[in-house]
Amino acid sequence: MNKFVSLRHFTEISPRRRVVVTGLGIVSPLGTGTDLVWQNLLKGHCGIVSLHDDEYSKLPCKIAGVIPIEKNDKLKKALSRGNLKSMAPATCLALVATEEALADSKWSPNTDLDKETTGVTLGIGMIDLKDVCETNDALKQGYNKVSPFFVPRILPNMAAGHISIKYGLRGPNHAVSTACATGAHSIGDAFRFIRNGDADVMVCGGAESCISPLAIAGFCRLRALSTSFNETPSKASRPFDKKRDGFVMGEGAAVLILEEYEHARKRNAKVYAEILGYGLSGDASHITTPREDGTGAILSMSRALKDSNLKKESITYINAHATSTPIGDGIESTAIKTFFKEHAPKISISSTKGAHGHLLGAAGNLEAVFTVLACSSGILPPTLNLDDPVDDLNYVAHTSQQWQSDRRIALKNSFGFGGTNATLCIAQV
Repeated sequence: MNKFVSLRHFTEISPRRRVVVTGLGIVSPLGTGTDLVWQNLLKGHCGIVSLHDDEYSKLPCKIAGVIPIEKNDKLKKALSRGNLKSMAPATCLALVATEEALADSKWSPNTDLDKETTGVTLGIGMIDLKDVCETNDALKQGYNKVSPFFVPRILPNMAAGHISIKYGLRGPNHAVSTACATGAHSIGDAFRFIRNGDADVMVCGGAESCISPLAIAGFCRLRALSTSFNETPSKASRPFDKKRDGFVMGEGAAVLILEEYEHARKRNAKVYAEILGYGLSGDASHITTPREDGTGAILSMSRALKDSNLKKESITYINAHATSTPIGDGIESTAIKTFFKEHAPKISISSTKGAHGHLLGAAGNLEAVFTVLACSSGILPPTLNLDDPVDDLNYVAHTSQQWQSDRRIALKNSFGFGGTNATLCIAQV
């Protein structure tokens, strides 16, 4: 038998490893804790608030999706001065979400084998610009004023590193930083690590905490942020609505525990949903604007379906990237209609960013958690502030809807600056 026949034979007798979701953890503008956040989302709550500090008073945008920490002792402890001395705020949030996700999964790797087969894939979209500015000011006062933790604080892989160190995880230790597609890419890469046999369990997701006057000023100069709803912040993020005028920055972290199906079954783990496929693409067009014909999104969605071995008609829900920008939302809608053709009207579509804003590097993973919960519960989260839709597709406007389907299968889209795109295919088990 020649080597080509042997390889084909190996492929036939080695089915792909199934990957399921067994744990979830959330820190977000809608609250901390998966159950609380999910219920707040379904009730139509909004975590976007006014920014009252004087530093924001002269900026065109004075709103953001801010984490409510006042009544949460765990968050206060995580964001203590002692922790922030050595870690970025996003890393602290990632650790809180990871603790919840691991507890939810009931996965506590103690043996060397368990630790060696459990990995981390978690990224950050942007470093803390405020930290950089403050450190630069400190340097002007003298070399010794620069913190020895400055560089570790701003490295995008340090959240993954701290999680790995805290729990002794010696599987893949991987960090993605692909702007607003970071969270989805992190989950997709973790999915492939398990499917390919590099790990049995992966801690994956993203974190972001970069709301500051400089960051908001920078995005305002790009004309990317909403500036028309400073007096009514809960109305500012309005995906797919004709009055949308830009996205609203948010902060937070969301972590998923992915696990090889047989590994989860043997320990009788709770299973929320299954990851079926993962698609990636590049627009190769513009640093901030997607291709007008939606080609990048179409390629991403089509590759996720191909990876899942599914037909288009299997998809009955899409959790959209839709950030509430005039250009981006319309292009995503065009891509969905172009790709799914006559099946598009049969698909429910929603963007939850109306409730929590755009979490940048933590957007795709937070919204993937919501997609997982939709697959598990049969309830579709709503698109808030959708008063005048861009077209007649079903955008689950204002209130949640029941998801009626023989098997609930969804796509989760995430797109980032630089034209980087990711799509996850997530299904009911």
